[in-house]
Amino acid sequence: QIQLEESGGGLVQAGGSLRLSCVASGRTISSYAMGWFRQAPGKEREFVAAISWIGRSVSYADSVKGRFTISRDNAKNTGYLQMNSLKPEDTAVYYCAAHRNIAPIRTESEYDYWGQGTQVTVSS
Repeated sequence: QIQLEESGGGLVQAGGSLRLSCVASGRTISSYAMGWFRQAPGKEREFVAAISWIGRSVSYADSVKGRFTISRDNAKNTGYLQMNSLKPEDTAVYYCAAHRNIAPIRTESEYDYWGQGTQVTVSS
């Protein structure tokens, strides 16, 4: 079992930046691919970004491409999501997830472990 805990969310003005962290515990995260998803009020959870187990392959939703960067530090058992040029439409609860496949996957149902989420609010 892996437990995931997100942090780094908060309130930021449009155009600002935030860095989310996802710390894994229970076992090493190095053999798992990781992903970030988000859910805005009244909407379904959607894919944001994913990274392969080593970090050489990444995938982004079109809505965040060029603004967000996913990364990981396996030595720290931690994944990151750097979010720049934030927009009000980025407001959501952001979830970290992990799955046993080594490749970055965009499909929510493929993920085995989930964090509790961290709120990101972008004001206009």
